[in-house]
Amino acid sequence: MSTPLLDVKGLHAAYNNAVSALHGVDFEVMRGEIVALLGANGAGKTTTLRALSNLLSAQRGRVTAGKILYDGKPTEDLPAGTLVERGLVPVLEGRHVFPSLTVEENLVTGALWRRPSRHALKRDLERIYDWFPRLRDRRTRAAGLTSGGEQQMIAIGRALLAEPKLLLLDEPSMGLAPLLVEEIFQSLVRLNGELGLSLLVAEQNSAVALRHAHRASVLENGRVELSGTAADLRRRDDIKAFYLGQGSHVGARA
Repeated sequence: MSTPLLDVKGLHAAYNNAVSALHGVDFEVMRGEIVALLGANGAGKTTTLRALSNLLSAQRGRVTAGKILYDGKPTEDLPAGTLVERGLVPVLEGRHVFPSLTVEENLVTGALWRRPSRHALKRDLERIYDWFPRLRDRRTRAAGLTSGGEQQMIAIGRALLAEPKLLLLDEPSMGLAPLLVEEIFQSLVRLNGELGLSLLVAEQNSAVALRHAHRASVLENGRVELSGTAADLRRRDDIKAFYLGQGSHVGARA
């Protein structure tokens, strides 16, 4: 079997050296795969993505045990910026656009570390506008005046300009209308198919995530309670219990 692009083993994390948030999380992402990380609010999804991106310290958190291998190499000593340069690029919860910059200026910030030529940057921007046509029409508009769905597209497009191998997305559907959620996920599937881009998507919206992912893991109280193919998990009658925080009885049947 090929080596996973991302291999997470026995991951533990805590905040303020006191509040345990992850308790031995295990999962992997293969190259060219879409993996969904599912669970209710507070299950540990955001903490997991922060740990993978080496951003926990910004929230007074730290990894206390376990191992994270990205592209076959440990990540614990690498700054977040170095991980981005190596292709592990996060899209944080809440979009985080620069509101006073235009849509295009926001996108360009994702490519700054690469220092692309003007020709290469123009080509890359055209690809973003092809994947997210709404942004082409709003390229000169201040990002703070765009809709929530458009801001999510900006955040994803900005990350794509960093040329990721693995894109980490934290709650991309949060606060968006169903049609916009579907539009964004269709774009992610297209990126996966056209570029072979690997994606790890943390989501509460199990229906849309399981419809588009290849595999999924369900987190509850900082632990992985279920893992399998998305098709198998869609068929489980008990899956919704995890999103309601009522999954403690499910483990005996899993």
